[in-house]
Amino acid sequence: MIGRKKGIYKTPAELRLMVEPGLVTSASLEAVRAAIRPGITTLELDRIADEAIRARGGVSNFQMVPGYAHTVCTSVNDDIVHGIPGDRVLQPGDIVSIDSGADVGGWNGDSAITIVLDDPSRPELVAERQLLSEVTEQALWHGIARLASARHLNEVGEAIEEFVESHPSVASGAVYGILTDYIGHGIGRSMHEEPPVFNYRVRQRGPEVKPGLVVAIEPMITAGTTETYTRDDDWTVASADGSMASHWEHSVAVHADGIWVLTSPDGGASALAPLGITPVPIP
Repeated sequence: MIGRKKGIYKTPAELRLMVEPGLVTSASLEAVRAAIRPGITTLELDRIADEAIRARGGVSNFQMVPGYAHTVCTSVNDDIVHGIPGDRVLQPGDIVSIDSGADVGGWNGDSAITIVLDDPSRPELVAERQLLSEVTEQALWHGIARLASARHLNEVGEAIEEFVESHPSVASGAVYGILTDYIGHGIGRSMHEEPPVFNYRVRQRGPEVKPGLVVAIEPMITAGTTETYTRDDDWTVASADGSMASHWEHSVAVHADGIWVLTSPDGGASALAPLGITPVPIP
């Protein structure tokens, strides 16, 4: 166990090698953000992300997962994670989570965003779904901010749950549901590594937060139940009650001088500034 825990920490040189895959992953999501609109298919978004990754010398690490042939996961409405791109045509008002990852030189990045497509005929529906996305994103940033001062990793999940609990749904007044069956993870030579990163309170403290720790923090939140099921494609995870879902994720490195959000072009500076955190580039 001691050796296993020691193995989760990267060297300064390894941290530097993780910067580029994070930026390539970010570029793929920004390409999707620029292209997404009602009328486009999820498979077209997959192609756009793939082109963005390859243009910067990377390859999709999702395509390295046995049995998965696509560059991104596209989860629409009550699909939460692992949605497979296909011929589905996006509609006004859809809430769409895009999860992407890139491998550059054998090192990995992993990130996800949620986008709500405008629908002028249903402004209240759009506002409800936008709030769900914003709460999920801000919960992510609060978790990242806690990482900057945490002594142990599981403080991150505590911060995420605290934020979600304090920002209930305006429509129903109920607290949003944080998935417990799906969590974040370490990242490095593989897209999914130890340690687990919980999005909610747990009794264990988790590993020590110290230089060399790199984790993918990714709250997955629904407007209703936390119960899920897997669709017939054996990949797509959907909410059991049909409630809408949101997924946000960033890969974050801890180093000797602070933290740096690898999958954000500015290292997370603009989002963390309101939370009193200044990220520091990896030297």
